[in-house]
Amino acid sequence: MATNTYHFITHWRIQADLKEIVDIISDAEDLPRWWPSVYLEVRELEGGDSTGVGKRVSLYTKGWLPYTLRWQFRVTESNAPYGFTLEAEGDFVGRGIWTFAGDGPWVNIRYDWQIEAEKPLLKRLSFLLKPLFSVNHRWAMARGEESLRLELARRHSDPMGSGHIPAPPPATPSDPLRWLAFVVSGR
Repeated sequence: MATNTYHFITHWRIQADLKEIVDIISDAEDLPRWWPSVYLEVRELEGGDSTGVGKRVSLYTKGWLPYTLRWQFRVTESNAPYGFTLEAEGDFVGRGIWTFAGDGPWVNIRYDWQIEAEKPLLKRLSFLLKPLFSVNHRWAMARGEESLRLELARRHSDPMGSGHIPAPPPATPSDPLRWLAFVVSGR
């Protein structure tokens, strides 16, 4: 296996309606609003068919570490409403498979992400820093789960109620010096 090859499987179990989860995760252009810690900018380049197949999206993303990624994906398969497959290119090259399964009032969400990191920094340093880059991915997915729960709470809250739902976690600084100050400050 090449040192810049990664395979991650993420599981989330969230109390929600299957359709609502699918609608939220499938709306790529809305990712920066509810998952801003990772998705800095998202733009749909091509629409897909009625199931989403063929949709092409450009992304500018980051994790906890102070680097950003530019990549695109195209939806290549759909098993709506139970999931879809995307093919990635750019700083990541590979495949991601989202799977959604209803279980009573819960939805089991699985993301199977098999990629090669092509961004020069990641490609050159994976032999040494692969564990750190893997932690970065797990941090990003944990922020996604947290942000999805907050988004669902916002959607289900009474707009006139007194309960305050916090904003989703923001992105960490991309500039290495600002990032270091952020880390040292403990925020």
